[in-house]
Amino acid sequence: MGKFLIQSHERLQEWVAEENGYFKDAGLDYEFLVKPIVTWSAQAQTVESAPADIQRGAYESIADGRGCNLSAACHWTVNMAASAGHGKMWSHGYSISPSGLFVPPESPIHQPKDLANVPVTVGYHSGSHYSTLQGMEKFLGRAEIKLHFAGLLLDRLALLVDRQVPAASLFGAPFYVAEQLGFRKVVDTTFMICHLVTGDARLQDVESYFEALRRAQRDIDITPEPFKHYFLRELPERYHPLVDVLSFGPGERLVFEPYPREVFERTRLWIESWKLFPAEQTGNAGYAASVV
Repeated sequence: MGKFLIQSHERLQEWVAEENGYFKDAGLDYEFLVKPIVTWSAQAQTVESAPADIQRGAYESIADGRGCNLSAACHWTVNMAASAGHGKMWSHGYSISPSGLFVPPESPIHQPKDLANVPVTVGYHSGSHYSTLQGMEKFLGRAEIKLHFAGLLLDRLALLVDRQVPAASLFGAPFYVAEQLGFRKVVDTTFMICHLVTGDARLQDVESYFEALRRAQRDIDITPEPFKHYFLRELPERYHPLVDVLSFGPGERLVFEPYPREVFERTRLWIESWKLFPAEQTGNAGYAASVV
């Protein structure tokens, strides 16, 4: 077996586990993959226009293979990817990510109902896609909800900051950037994230990985401030002088509780009610065949 490949997943936990030696303590023979920030807007100091719909997102990247042994993505995407045979859902835990729909401070949009027929910028087949639908359907009819697909999380932040879109879904570090820059959260869309284990990952390694993350989560819960500088590793340099990461919240929080069959099946029914996946991407495997 090769090394267990670990990515940061745009949150603090992996960075903390690496800094404090928890992966080594857990006995993992691993490689921590630190990739450069790659989005269509990452190197731009300003963006001049919003792109046409980019209909490729988290599900598609998982289907193509992400180059790590365990991927984190919203539970809707992991649910579908696991049932389609792209890996197995880790059913012994999940995480919760603060998320919201933001508008510029000068926007006339102040309440959820003001978003009727307003295109909200999200990522295709990604957490922002589903969480926006789920959050907005409490306030609007489904026909009134309009989406604009514009790439990855940092692309949405750039479009919003540069006033190229009227509203966007943000989570992670961009959530806190928008808050500090005075953007207004109109709808809270906090959502669940799950983990997908690839077929060649050893169960023992996966268990060791999560034991390391459990220790990291405890450190973050006690005093997150010493680790918040890692948010800068997840943000393009254009934002570094504009924000104070010490004033950020801790972001995504891991929950070491089961992701049960009832939630898996209920999530699947909701996805199907929106007809979010074409037939060629839809998996049919049930809970027992889809989880570890």
